[in-house]
Amino acid sequence: MQLPGTLSPGLPHLVILPGLDATGTQHAAFCAALHVQGIATTVIAYPVDRALDYTELDAFVRQALPTTTPYVLLGESFSGPLALAIAAHPPPLLRGLILSTTFARSPWRSLRAMQSLVYRAPVRLLPMPLLSWWLLGRWSTPALRRELAAALAQVDDDVLRTRAVAAIGVDRSAHAGRVDTPVLCLHARHDRLLPEFCQRHLSGLLHPTSVRWLDGPHLLLQARPQAAADEVGRYLRGLT
Repeated sequence: MQLPGTLSPGLPHLVILPGLDATGTQHAAFCAALHVQGIATTVIAYPVDRALDYTELDAFVRQALPTTTPYVLLGESFSGPLALAIAAHPPPLLRGLILSTTFARSPWRSLRAMQSLVYRAPVRLLPMPLLSWWLLGRWSTPALRRELAAALAQVDDDVLRTRAVAAIGVDRSAHAGRVDTPVLCLHARHDRLLPEFCQRHLSGLLHPTSVRWLDGPHLLLQARPQAAADEVGRYLRGLT
């Protein structure tokens, strides 16, 4: 998803790697808020019918990154470890890294012994009220719930299972130490999915340029699009 318009002089393009559904359909309000600031955005959607792990997604994303204009990479939730791996071995035009409600090392690694059960789990089992409580909290609205349900419905069950298993076992802590571009970490104070210690662990590894804690749930870019866009805009203008 890319909004039309001209990139403001001196500002890099923002390339967004989305969360678990990775359809790129839940970022319209966030991208619109950035567009008002003159920031061009692209969301890279992942295949909805091909089960790719982090290594395979790394190759997929690298082929989709801009080749003619400087850009900043934003890794959201599931895509944070992927963005870290790319930034640790950066393409030539990468100018910065933003990590939103994500992690370097999975807080669920104790569940790795149960990965075979996850592969067989009925991924549609969780009811929307529970997902909404977990991912949106008190910021849940009918519109956000519809967007979440529609995004998840697009993705094959095997794809969701593969991504969930990958997230359970991932550890990109070593990659974080090799990132030398300016970093912005966006953390959510009311994240019911990602423990606070996990978010602090991430920013502690990176020694980032900026750490911002926002009132909001795990789906921060969806629930607090203007607040998140304001922080991202300040960060991007600080790169010039």
